[in-house]
Amino acid sequence: MKKSKWSFLMTLVLILSVFLAACSGKESGSEKPANKPGEKDKAPSEPQVLNLLEGEEIPSMDSSQATDSVSFEVMNNVFEGLYRLDKDQKPTPGVAKDHKVSEDGTVYTFTLNENAKWSNGEPVTANDFVYSWRKALHPDTLSEYAYIMGPVKNANAIQNDKDPLYGKVDQLGVKAIDDKTLEVTLEAPAPYFLGLTGFATFYPQNEKFAKSQGDKFALEANTLIYNGPFVLSEWKHNEGWQLKKNDQYWDKDAVKLDEINFKIVKDTATGVNLYETGQVDRAGLDAEFVDQFKDNPDFTTESEATVFFLRLNQKNEALKNVNIRKAIDMGYDKKAMTDVILNNGSKPAYYLVPSDFTFSKDGEDFRKTNGDFGGFDAAKAKEHFEKGLKELGKKEITLELLNYDSDSSKKIGEFIQSQLEKNLPGLKVKIKAQPFKQKLEIESKGEYDFSFAGWGPDYQDPMTFIDMFITDGAHNQMGYSNKKYDELVTNAKKETDEKKRWEMMLEAEKILFEDQGISPMYQRGAAVLQKPYVKERVNHLFGADVSYKWVYIEGKK
Repeated sequence: MKKSKWSFLMTLVLILSVFLAACSGKESGSEKPANKPGEKDKAPSEPQVLNLLEGEEIPSMDSSQATDSVSFEVMNNVFEGLYRLDKDQKPTPGVAKDHKVSEDGTVYTFTLNENAKWSNGEPVTANDFVYSWRKALHPDTLSEYAYIMGPVKNANAIQNDKDPLYGKVDQLGVKAIDDKTLEVTLEAPAPYFLGLTGFATFYPQNEKFAKSQGDKFALEANTLIYNGPFVLSEWKHNEGWQLKKNDQYWDKDAVKLDEINFKIVKDTATGVNLYETGQVDRAGLDAEFVDQFKDNPDFTTESEATVFFLRLNQKNEALKNVNIRKAIDMGYDKKAMTDVILNNGSKPAYYLVPSDFTFSKDGEDFRKTNGDFGGFDAAKAKEHFEKGLKELGKKEITLELLNYDSDSSKKIGEFIQSQLEKNLPGLKVKIKAQPFKQKLEIESKGEYDFSFAGWGPDYQDPMTFIDMFITDGAHNQMGYSNKKYDELVTNAKKETDEKKRWEMMLEAEKILFEDQGISPMYQRGAAVLQKPYVKERVNHLFGADVSYKWVYIEGKK
């Protein structure tokens, strides 16, 4: 999942058996628990049109290149992999109608649905997967998410420029036996792999169509073809987009909505006004509106596994200093941030791996086992800052905070600025607010001091957070490096003893905070208004945020 909308490097090799049936990242996502399922085959008689708000433009519609939750959410509804997550967060057949696994657990043979088609009427073939997976790993088109393909045979070697197999995508363990049979060979048994096939990097692409579009591929609604429940029928950049039911979709009878309209609105007040006037069916709330609407029957709060944090870029001279980094983490009140500035169900985070997200074989919450790291302490923060300044030979420093440009994130940025300048005399904080896509690009290049960032899980395991910060990892983006941390992550991915693997991840998280690699801010919650006639909106705890495949409108006046 990756990268975070205000709304998301290496290998995955062995993950807990709790992951067996469910998996699917991002700089991260937004909204949340699903409505209770209604009647699956109900045929609503009223207009099936859903109107929604979005805070950001879609950064990418190329499934082999996307890295963020906005893109992943749209893709989850217009594309489909071999499997997809169902209403209960379990893998259910997508393009593949079934599969077989070899006795040793390393060879998956998928039989594709003969009715699976692209929106132009062409069949989805096994080669569409071979082409797309190789594209994500090829040096010329290497995806930031290429690491997530690590379980597939030779995927890691192909990405490693020091390996003899570097760039040799034809050596990837994926083969089209015929048009409707795909064989995938893994490095080692990975029982979570079936769920992983529902993640965007594993989606198919039609080679003939993609190559015919050249550099224009995936840049507009009409330079793509789709194989999911909906098609992207209109894309007005920086204004919004529209999805329409895909009549070529193999399971179209399960899709009740005819149309979904997304309007980009960054200002909460504007969104609330659109909701109250009936122009949209769902709206997010910030602190000033929560008290106003908390007694409204449409109001609800939703919890998430997305964690927001400050990236402390160690390419910056001052932020190379651990005392400066510790001063920043202790120098602002996270509880005041969540209780006053956010007031939406978010909770202070003193950690990386979220609470109530992943559990050991014995049922122990990872978060409960490792506990919290640090906390707000203005006096101690000042001591660390003064010590850091002395070590740097400076009396004052200026840092620029890279921020999102949404209404809520601007308020948080200003809160951090005020708190740090007050509690750390000699620090001046400037704020650089950027549109989502541009912010991601700046972070990827490492051209910032510190940034307001977030991460939603790609799959249900601590590793989806922890392996972000390995040395030179694609999502590290802040110059953090610790050899012991790298060793723990690498070894955990090879470890077959679940208890030992769990302990390695616990230790890795401790090291990250001993170094103060990041400053965690909060685990996100959401306060929202949603019309009661919107039924079966399915929210996912990991992977893409929302599925609209089963949504329908009933009881709209």
